[in-house]
Amino acid sequence: MSTPGGTPRGGAGVATPGVGERAVPARSPGTAQATQPGPGRMMAGGMPAEKSLDFKGSSRRLLRMLLPRRAAVAGLMVLGALSVVMSVVGPKILGEATDLIFAGWIGKQLPAGSTQAEVVAQLRAQGKGTQADIFAAMDLTPGHGIDFHAVGMVLLLALGLYVASSLFTLVQGRLTTTVVQHTVYDLREQVENKFARLPLRYFDGQPQGEVLSRVTNDMDNLSQSLQQTLSQIVTSLLTVVGVLGMMFFISPLLALIALVSVPLSVYASAKIGKRAQPKFIQQWATTGKLNGHIEEMYTGHALVKVFGRQHESAEIFREHNEKLFESSFRAQFISGIIQPTLMFVGNLNYVLVAVVGGLRVASGSLSIGDVQAFIQYSRQFSMPITQVASMANLLQSGVASAERIFALLDADEQSEDPDNAPRAKVVRGEVEFDEVSFRYEPDRPLIDHLSLKVQPGQTVAIVGPTGAGKTTLVNLLMRFYEITGGRILLDGVDVSTMSREDLRAKTGMVLQDAWLFGGTIAENIAYGAPDATHEQIVEAAKATHVDRFVRTLPDGYDTVIDDEGGNVSAGEKQLITIARAFLAEPAILILDEATSSVDTRTEVLIQHAMNSLRTGRTSFVIAHRLSTIRDADLILVMESGSIVEQGTHDDLLKAEGAYARLYQAQFAEAMAEVD
Repeated sequence: MSTPGGTPRGGAGVATPGVGERAVPARSPGTAQATQPGPGRMMAGGMPAEKSLDFKGSSRRLLRMLLPRRAAVAGLMVLGALSVVMSVVGPKILGEATDLIFAGWIGKQLPAGSTQAEVVAQLRAQGKGTQADIFAAMDLTPGHGIDFHAVGMVLLLALGLYVASSLFTLVQGRLTTTVVQHTVYDLREQVENKFARLPLRYFDGQPQGEVLSRVTNDMDNLSQSLQQTLSQIVTSLLTVVGVLGMMFFISPLLALIALVSVPLSVYASAKIGKRAQPKFIQQWATTGKLNGHIEEMYTGHALVKVFGRQHESAEIFREHNEKLFESSFRAQFISGIIQPTLMFVGNLNYVLVAVVGGLRVASGSLSIGDVQAFIQYSRQFSMPITQVASMANLLQSGVASAERIFALLDADEQSEDPDNAPRAKVVRGEVEFDEVSFRYEPDRPLIDHLSLKVQPGQTVAIVGPTGAGKTTLVNLLMRFYEITGGRILLDGVDVSTMSREDLRAKTGMVLQDAWLFGGTIAENIAYGAPDATHEQIVEAAKATHVDRFVRTLPDGYDTVIDDEGGNVSAGEKQLITIARAFLAEPAILILDEATSSVDTRTEVLIQHAMNSLRTGRTSFVIAHRLSTIRDADLILVMESGSIVEQGTHDDLLKAEGAYARLYQAQFAEAMAEVD
């Protein structure tokens, strides 16, 4: 997945969301879901609700997603209708076979030569009126046995109908798979494109595991739910209509009796389903929380062990796991009650139909074959209702997942780039902050009326205590956040009038958190310049001291590293990200604490690499180690979002202000470490 603006999250070479002291406050290992208010902790996304947002609205929205494939959906319904028609006609035809067999068996018992009317009259004369009514309703010939040829033809016709029905069902299933998978494919693309339009503050306010759960677990659950329910619901509804028509055709009285169970079934399903839906919402919300905790504990497992927080981590996992178990158990149990409840109602209906049907046969109003067919129809009538009820848990679970995905798709987006945005072919690198103001929260200002002008090719160092707004400043330049007042100009052009893609394409960023992607070292270096040749990659590696250690690896530049760069050291990862930025040849360079987590020897190498990288480029360097920025053209000292001092290293030391105090504090600390 891409991060906002289609850029990688971390590393260098192309612009990436800044990760600094203001962007994402640290969470302790034991509090995976902590959401502390304050600058940088954006709550726009929020935690997932445990209450259904809009079941009906989400269902309709889900159905609207099928409209682009309306032809396939129409074909699916036609095939389903043909399959249902053939399967519905089957019992009636089998009833005819039963009548033929029964009439042949009775005819064999009667004396040959007599007529059906004579036999019926004789039975009435003997006082056997019920038997006479039954014989009168039958098509029999006294003395003739079973017509096996006629029975065989009827059975062959029934077999042909059932085979054709199965074939149509098979093709319908294939169409269903095509429709569902293409729909989910489109939905995944919408989510991917949405990520490119989401502002950084959305990701600041969402645990990574929660976001991943929505685009993986919820997406897969929605896919399975649609796959298992879409065609079945269509078939079930058509079966209800077809079976009901045949039931009224055979016997309106029995059909009315069968319909008595429908309101009861619908009422039971609605009441139980209403109680189950919130549990499914809670189930998937808890799943997201559990995934967030697991993801955080896995990525920070070393820190958890160092501080001995395994027990607390396991306890939080147990709590989330227990909540997930409870919500899942309740959701599945409550929705599972629907099917046995409807089966009980269906059995009562079966008994009524059998009793009344037997009385109708005795009166001669119906044949045994018709009653047999009607009983089959009554089962077929209740079966689709039971099937729909049994799919209630799938439907509710799928809609619950759809709601969570739709909530992601409906999240507030960053403002659109202006039409016909200016595109500069050559960037000199002049940067100006003109009365810039910014606040993460409306009532908590961070930067107020800040003005600054940087000449092309200058190296500007930004120093100050944690939380002063150093990383925020460069994030505003990159438009990861939008300013609330003033202007930021690049070569005299307001960056708000430029497209983000064009702005960030001219900027390279090396972060404190050196992020590498799964792939070879060469691929990681070329991430910001995918068209680079191998020679250009090697040249960039040599200029940034990467080539030195790559040559010692068995596979050289083809060495495969994992997505976290676990098989290379922290310093080597940092050098690779610098090489990535070097190869991209940005006009503006941002270095955010690029040497804070490496040893002194590696820091010297990184400094040399960064010096090569900064040559001829406007550079912004954020650093806590003041010894690394002595040669900067301009040093900005920030406190509480304001520039309190600016000048060269020597000038600021002579001024004996905030910078001098910071420098002396670090010098005293270094002397204490030596002592």
